[in-house]
This record gives sequence, structure tokens and C-alpha cells, in this order.
Amino acid sequence: MHEMALMADILNIVQEDAHSKGIKKLTVVEIIVGELSNAMPDALQMAFAVYKEQNPSLFTTSATLLIHIEEALAECVLCHTIYKPGQKLSFCPQCHFPSGKMTAGETFQILSYEGERQ
Repeated sequence: MHEMALMADILNIVQEDAHSKGIKKLTVVEIIVGELSNAMPDALQMAFAVYKEQNPSLFTTSATLLIHIEEALAECVLCHTIYKPGQKLSFCPQCHFPSGKMTAGETFQILSYEGERQ
């Protein structure tokens, strides 16, 4: 499950930035996960819970992970129809051309975090 590694990377980035700002414990970590980003939100929540349990000095007891799901969208390179693809390579529903350009849904990034200085 690569979500454990992804969550470790997220928490390392957040912890480093929080430390530079004098934040001792995290209360909220907020991320964006695209529908076609190959990251499973439930597995990310589970990974967060594992890291929270293993690192009580990094998190408050009520710390949470907020995940915003980014809807997948594609634009046909031929007829410019914008549509919701079922996978990364899909057919345009208008002209049936098989190569839409992904315009949303592949994002995987940290949006924000909150914490306490105590």
C-alpha cells in the first residue's frame, strides 16, 4: 500500500514547515486528492491514523486529516468537449476520439495544516 509512503512524505513536509514556524503539535492536515491520482482516500485516512498513533508527540489527540476530492475532468483535443473520464485514457462522449487531455483529477497535494505552539 503506497499510501503509507505518501502519508509519510506529507507528514515530513508538514512537520518540517511546522517546526520552522514554532508549531509543536498538528491539529489538522488538509490535502487534495484527485479521483485519478492513484491514491485511495480511505487508505490515506488509515495511514494517517497509524502515524498519529505511532507519533503522539507530533499530533494532538483530536488531530484530523481532511481530504478534498478533486473531480476528474478531461478536454477532447479534437472537439474541445469537456467531460468526466472514467479513467486516464477514455473516449470523448461527443466525437469518440480516444485521447482527452486531463484538466483536473490528478492532483495530490497538501492544501494546509493547523497546529498548536505549546
